[in-house]
Amino acid sequence: MTVLASCVALPEHAAAQEEFSRNIEQIPFIPKGQWITGVSVSYSQSDQNNYQFLIIENLNGDTYTFKVSPMLLFCFKDNLAAGGRFAYSRQRTRLNSTDIVLGSDTSYDISNLYSISHNFYGTAVFRSYLSLGKSTRFGLFNEVQLQLGGGQSKLCSGSGASFTGTFEENFSMNIGLAPGAVIFLNNYSALEVNVGVLGFNYNRTRSTTDQIYLANRNTKSANFKINLFSIMFGVSFYI
Repeated sequence: MTVLASCVALPEHAAAQEEFSRNIEQIPFIPKGQWITGVSVSYSQSDQNNYQFLIIENLNGDTYTFKVSPMLLFCFKDNLAAGGRFAYSRQRTRLNSTDIVLGSDTSYDISNLYSISHNFYGTAVFRSYLSLGKSTRFGLFNEVQLQLGGGQSKLCSGSGASFTGTFEENFSMNIGLAPGAVIFLNNYSALEVNVGVLGFNYNRTRSTTDQIYLANRNTKSANFKINLFSIMFGVSFYI
């Protein structure tokens, strides 16, 4: 009995393939060991005296908003930095009187409305920088944020026997992605701008009205688009 053996040549899938490269040249835009610090401060105030707008007439009141946010990061590897940001905000609105006119025979009078709130936020930040070609003056960065915060607010309205007030305590958590750009003015200072693109938000609020009625409110939201209201400008120092 004769046994015939045949061999079939199979293609060598394990053969070395040509290495693919996008030829993106990366230079040490932010070198290892550099500290990044900065602060942003904003303040706005407005006063209204018999102001009119659409259905709002005879508006009398004032408001102000204040926010300060220092930042400190450390570059632990070329173009990679980590650190934190702290923020404090305070807002007050005082409405003495106004009329809401819906028609010739329908109108509402609102008076003696007072609101004040303040909040604290702490944010863990991780950044990765990308240079534009071989330039060390213009660059891009991508920032990952984890923010925890909370605060208190008070809302009062009416006077005398009709006076009522609500006190609130809130807690918030935010996980976000904020790409941006940096422009160096010199070796140590730069202008920065970033905008929120992707994020998840959670807020929990506990309110007490007239020291009797209790209420709880929880909200969750996700953002998967460019949020033009989250654009931030600031000045940072690289030392």
